[in-house]
Amino acid sequence: MIERGGSPMVRRRSTPWIHRWSRWLIGGVALAGMMVTAYLTITKITNAEVACPTSGCDVVLNSPWATVFGLPLSLIGFVAYTGMLSLAALPLLLNQPQQKELRRTAENTTWLLLFLGATAMASFSSYLMYILFTEIKATCPYCIASAIFSLTFLILTILGREWSDRGQLFFNGVIVAVITLVGVFGIYNSRMANPDGPGIPIVNTSGAAEVALARHLTQVGAVMYGAYWCSHCHAQKELFGKQAVRELNYVECDPNGANPQVERCRAKGIQAYPTWEINDQLYSGTRSLSELSRLSNYKGPMNFKNE
Repeated sequence: MIERGGSPMVRRRSTPWIHRWSRWLIGGVALAGMMVTAYLTITKITNAEVACPTSGCDVVLNSPWATVFGLPLSLIGFVAYTGMLSLAALPLLLNQPQQKELRRTAENTTWLLLFLGATAMASFSSYLMYILFTEIKATCPYCIASAIFSLTFLILTILGREWSDRGQLFFNGVIVAVITLVGVFGIYNSRMANPDGPGIPIVNTSGAAEVALARHLTQVGAVMYGAYWCSHCHAQKELFGKQAVRELNYVECDPNGANPQVERCRAKGIQAYPTWEINDQLYSGTRSLSELSRLSNYKGPMNFKNE
């Protein structure tokens, strides 16, 4: 309190800079996240090669964790970032004098939604980072950047305004985090449940031609090298069907897979999944059953039902 002209005056407390700029910062981070996820979605849909300083990006994008309900995970991330940008920008657009009350309501509502959204995104990103370093074991700069964006959201929503009841806020955050993680575990664990070991179960059934080709490949010493999390390996197995796959000479290269033979994969110099070894030659990538028939000199029935 200060004196001026004999009258007491109260000095107004200045607004912290983080409160003034928090929504703009959240919007900027959201825009960066939208650009990253949009790029990854386009490359995933078009099967283009990702511009990446490491080989881990392609490994991650082709893993079973890269899709949810048949949609690229990056597309779901793009929607989430778009939602965060919209929530951050809404009150800023209500700048007319007659919109003062509406803006105040939007401020309060969107701040809570921003915090809950940031909590869900940070929880989901934490799970994905755990999978990245413990299961996939690859380095993906885009994935790490997205995790940093999500954590930044959470920090900005906590520090970006004066919360009247932080205890209730954190209680709500814990509830959202638990619901998110339970949902994520449920989605991925149900997909990975496989009586033949970890990985996505094979859905297609085999015809007589698929079984005959698989037996022929094994008889001539052909080997399929792969990893349980590899979506291309799964696509290759779906071409054969679940009965024929059991006839293949399949070598698991990931140490967390069923009956792994890591040293054998290293000795062969396997660098991509799947890789076929046929007549002492290595062929990487998913191959059609017709091509495998040609490469192995298969002369049996060719009426493949899954091709």
